[in-house]
Order: sequence, then structure tokens, then C-alpha cells
Amino acid sequence: MRRWLQGCVTSLAEPLLPYFSEGRARLRLGANTAIHDDTAAELEAFARPLWGLAPLAAGGGPFDHWDHWVRGLAAGTDPDHPEYWGEPGPHDQRIVEMAAIGFALALAPDRLWDPLTGPERDRVAHWLRSALDRPTTANNWLFFPVLISLGLDRVGVPYDRETVRTRLERLETFSLGDGWYSDGPTERRDYYVPWAMHFYGLLYAAVAGDLDPERAVRFRMRASLFARDFQHWFADDGTAVPYGRSLTYRFAQAAYWGALPYAGVEALPWGVVKGHYLRHLRWWRQQPITTPEGLLTIGYGYPQPALAEQYNAPGSPYWALKTFLPLALPESHPFWSAPELPAPAVPSVSGQPHAGAVLMRAGGDVTLLAGRQHHSWVRHGAEKYAKFAYSTRFGFSLPAGPVGLDQGAYDSMLALSEDGDHYRVREEPADSAVTDGTVRSAWHPWPDVEITTWLTAAPPWHLRVHRIRTARRLHTAEGGFAVDRDAGTDRRTGAARARILSPAGLTGLIDSDGRRTGETVDCLPGTNVLARRTAMPLLTAELPPGEHWLRCAVLGTAAGPEGETAWKNPPAPPTPKTGGRT
Repeated sequence: MRRWLQGCVTSLAEPLLPYFSEGRARLRLGANTAIHDDTAAELEAFARPLWGLAPLAAGGGPFDHWDHWVRGLAAGTDPDHPEYWGEPGPHDQRIVEMAAIGFALALAPDRLWDPLTGPERDRVAHWLRSALDRPTTANNWLFFPVLISLGLDRVGVPYDRETVRTRLERLETFSLGDGWYSDGPTERRDYYVPWAMHFYGLLYAAVAGDLDPERAVRFRMRASLFARDFQHWFADDGTAVPYGRSLTYRFAQAAYWGALPYAGVEALPWGVVKGHYLRHLRWWRQQPITTPEGLLTIGYGYPQPALAEQYNAPGSPYWALKTFLPLALPESHPFWSAPELPAPAVPSVSGQPHAGAVLMRAGGDVTLLAGRQHHSWVRHGAEKYAKFAYSTRFGFSLPAGPVGLDQGAYDSMLALSEDGDHYRVREEPADSAVTDGTVRSAWHPWPDVEITTWLTAAPPWHLRVHRIRTARRLHTAEGGFAVDRDAGTDRRTGAARARILSPAGLTGLIDSDGRRTGETVDCLPGTNVLARRTAMPLLTAELPPGEHWLRCAVLGTAAGPEGETAWKNPPAPPTPKTGGRT
């Protein structure tokens, strides 16, 4: 297994070599369309592979091309060199990538620091220190100067420690309890909790714990607690629920599982941690996520530029290499020798109030019912955070345009329109609460339209209830999961129900009150994060001004006899406790 992981790193790093600039400081993997400048984007592509290469080197793994990064580091930090990266400004993307270099110096100084000359070391030190007092966003970015300081400590460069201590203290304020963090003073509790907040905290505990033992204990304790909830986010085959922003970082979803052994935190038995880690990586190795040359692409389950956030440049996906941190462990570590174990049996429904979510498991798949998080700044924030359900089997969809149900691809959403063409959806849920297996939220698509939504787990189904108070006439369309249609579909629609069966799965909705009409729609290509072309079942109705209740049961499951049996036996409508007329 260890050799396989080492091979994964080299197979991802070696295809980068033809794209280095002459001075080796820039990696030009394509046209930069991110909000940061081209120099920062090319630094990003240079630095992010170090998240995998540094652990590879620290654990004695072979890599024959360290000279590219050594020469590049010397050139990029030299103000007189044409490939100089420039000093970072406030909130500068350079600070993010400097953290990767600090990380590499902390783990593998013999590869990246020792080959430099004295003047080159002085310039690298000056450049890294320049980031320590720069303002950063008050979220996971506060960790980046901390990581830079770990590298400076390892190579004996002095710096102002107070600036680092202040950032660490602010990071403590984002702890929510039960092992959860928020990503800053926001409603976001997405993958930035495991792959950033916990990952960096565990790295700090392992590298600097002797100097800051009390904080190291807190970081380890929180990470250990978090495993109890996070294990519910992974299907039996290792697939993680696609949810939130930065999904182009892909298998960074498992970086937390790799950071636990590095920091000596046996949150679950090592064989269980190892199983979560390896199943996830194996699943990703089967997905078409690289170019023919071997470069990681922007997208999730396949190349999909529409998924990108405005901060994603061509080198952004290489953050995924953070997952290879265990390679820094010696071969004698029990993580390597422990037999890989399947995921332990867990309750089929897990309410997670800090995330504002309920996760449910059926047939090996996982569905996340969402009711709290939102992020209006990122592209397609409503689709990435505020849909009703996110599935390891069916993923979720992004809109391809503003007109019609096929462009909108409103899977797992209640879409509302005045003209039947232009729809609004839940964007910023409020008044969220998680009780047992139900998550509630309120939302206002127009100032005079108030909707309260209850989502209840009933594996393999989930139940949806909406109380709508509207001052205007509305067209409504409520979507089930979007399913791959490339291999053909069997569609059945009628009064109060719609379902689609394909080899990829069975998805359908049943209106509990029999008032809506079942339909299906072919979503435009490239909208779903897992399947390139999908079809989606819908329930539609027109509502006059007034108060209305919409209730339905939604199924998403594997194709086969069990799915057919489930479809024939829908759960009873929700009780008044979860959304009836009270």
C-alpha cells in the first residue's frame, strides 16, 4: 500500500515537468481565469504539488526531479529574476501558496532548503517572512502564516512569533464544540473543516506540539471527536458526499483521515481509518479526472469548468495532494501494518446540528439533507450549499442557464417562478434546526413569499414538507435526483408521481397529497457533477396567492429489485410534528 501511494504522488507530479518555465519558478498549466493574477496562479501550480512531494521525501520515497522545485524556489524569491513571484499584499493568493512551501520546508528541508546557497536562503527567508504580518481573511486562511512559521522554525530562521500566536488565538474562536469548526464567522461547515481546519491543526500539533503542548492537545482532541460525525459522510465504496465549494480539490476529502495518523490521533481504530482513507482514494483513481497527459483538471467527477469557483486557476486541483501526508510516517507506524477494515456499522440516520444537516445511509449510499449552510459569494453557491439533498450516488447539478427547467437543472430543489420560465430557489436558509432526523429552515425567494421547509430522513427515502405563504401566483417545480441517462432510461409519470430508472439508479417523487403532476426533463449536458448527461423527475403545480402545503416522498437508490420494492412501499406522509398543519 505504501508503495502504491508513493506511486500515486509521482504519477501526479511527473506530468507537470514539461510545463515548467525556463527558470523553474512558474508552472503554466493553462489559461488562468481565476481572480488572482497570472503570477500567483503560476506560483500556485508550482507550490501545490509540494503537499504530496514533501511527505513523499520525508518518508524516504523516491522522486528524481527535486531540482525543478529547488531552482524554482531560488528564482521565484529573487527580486532581480524575471520570474520573481513578488511579495504578497493583503489577502493575497501568494500567502496560500507560501504555506505549501513552509510545509515542505518543515517536512523535507534536505530536499528544498539544503541545496540552496547562502544568498538564496536569505532571499527565501525574507520572502516567507514578508507574509507573516499581512492581513488575511478571518477563516482557514489564518493558518497559512502558521504553516509558513513551521518551515521557518525547521530551517532556523527567526521571525516575529507574536503575529503567529495572534492568528492561532483567533482560530480558536471558530471552534463550535463536538470537534466542529466554522470556516470563520460564517455559516459554512463544509469540507474546509476536515481538509483545512483539522488538517492544519493536526499538522501543527505534530510539528510544533512540544513548543505549544496545550494547544496541540486541543487540536488533537477536536480532531478525534470530529471522526464520529465525519465517518457518516462516506459511502461504503469510499465515495464522499459532494457538497459545498472547492470540490475540484477532489480527494482532499480524505486528507483528514491521513492527518490523523500523522499526528498520532487514533480517533477510530487504525484499520478503520485506513479503510476510509484507501477506499476513497481507490474510488477517485477510477474517475476520469485527468487530461491525456496526466494533469488534474478543473471539475469533480469529470472535467467540468463550470464547477470552478472564481479563485480556481489551472493548478488549484493539486491541493488534493494534501491527502498523501501519511507518506511522511515511517514504515513501522501501525497505520501501515494495521489490516484495512470495512467501515463499522453506524446508525442509518445521523443528525449533525453544527453542519445544519442530517445524513442518512441506505444500500451503501449516503444522502445529506441540508438546511443551514449557504455561501452567496462563490459561483453557484445556492446549488453547492442550499439544495435539499446531496447524494454519493447522484451528486448534484449546476444550472446551465437562466431559462427553463432543463437549463436550471433543479434537482433536489423547489423552484418557483412567476412566468414559468425564470425560477428562484432556496439560496440562504435561515432559522435552521436539526431535531432527530429532521432539518428545518426558512427562506424567502421574494420579500412577500415565505417558505418553511422540513426535510426528514426515512432511508432509502426522504420526506419533504414546505409551508408556502405567498402574495403572488407561482409556478412550482420540485426535483428529485438527476440520474445518468446515457445508457437509457425507463420513465413513468402521472398524477402525483414521477420516476426514472437507469442503470445508474432509480430516482422518483410521490406527492403525498396527490395534487401535483409528475414530469421528467432532460437537463442540459455538463450540469451534474458526476454524470455528464442526466434526466430528472419533477412534481409541478401552480399556486394562487395564499398559504399552501406541499408534501412529498423522494427516493434515490440503486437500480434493481430492492429499489423497485422500495418504490412500491413509500413511507407514510410526515406527521404534524415535522410539518403538518399545527
